[in-house]
Amino acid sequence: MTTALRIAQGMFGRVALLDMDAPLVSHAHSQCHVILKASGADSAFYVAQERLPVTDRTAILVNAWEPHYFFSEPDFPRTAYLVLYIEPKWLAMLHDPLRVSGHPRFFPRPCVEITPRIRKLADDLVGEMMSLIPMTQERLESALFELMLAISEQYSAFRLIDDLIRPDGLQLPDARVQRAIGYIRDNLGQALDVDRLAAHAYLSRTQFFVRFRRATGMTPHVFINTLRAEAACRRLARPGRASLGSLAEELGFSDQGHFTRFVRGHLGVTPSEYRRVVQVYGGA
Repeated sequence: MTTALRIAQGMFGRVALLDMDAPLVSHAHSQCHVILKASGADSAFYVAQERLPVTDRTAILVNAWEPHYFFSEPDFPRTAYLVLYIEPKWLAMLHDPLRVSGHPRFFPRPCVEITPRIRKLADDLVGEMMSLIPMTQERLESALFELMLAISEQYSAFRLIDDLIRPDGLQLPDARVQRAIGYIRDNLGQALDVDRLAAHAYLSRTQFFVRFRRATGMTPHVFINTLRAEAACRRLARPGRASLGSLAEELGFSDQGHFTRFVRGHLGVTPSEYRRVVQVYGGA
């Protein structure tokens, strides 16, 4: 059973300390995503179906919208992870060249051997997050930015900004897929099966599936679940404590049990535990 040790949420995105041994389904995030070992045994994550090691000396770097998953292998003891989900807009406000951190090729390699400085920055952040005295917003954001800048300078393609922002050939965005994406964003609380989305895009089911995957790099199902998981994080962090049943209905789930299984499969913890642990900073 995965345990959330700490979760912080704000304009920067999210940062979580998770003592994890339960599997995660294949999923994605709109943020720049970094996974580091905090303590415990070595383990592995899967990015694009490739098994990648998580050790004291490695980090997993996942591009925005890149599918990945975790499978708890029988011989793995428990591991605690430092997991960063960092908003590209927040990084860009602090350092303009990092506005490309949401690009699907921002991290050329999904697994890297980290420097001693990055290891120390990660360890210091873990130590401060686990302190009995909560981190101030200024200190948390400073620590997150220093860590992300060190990782980006060492392992990202942000210096090749011209190559990243240049479109591939003269190919234009698929207007019909973009129409479907707009519909998804506006109707997360509704049933969003492929047939309905294909009809909204004026495409056959087969054409829609192929064009959607070509345009986004993922299936419509994974894309929808990404948006629902992020919406769940925002709603669970809201003050007011709306019931989980009402949140489930708001996000298009048939019942609270389905919502709980979905959140646990995508975030690693139940909605109740997420709500209990999360600390909100500023305008989350």
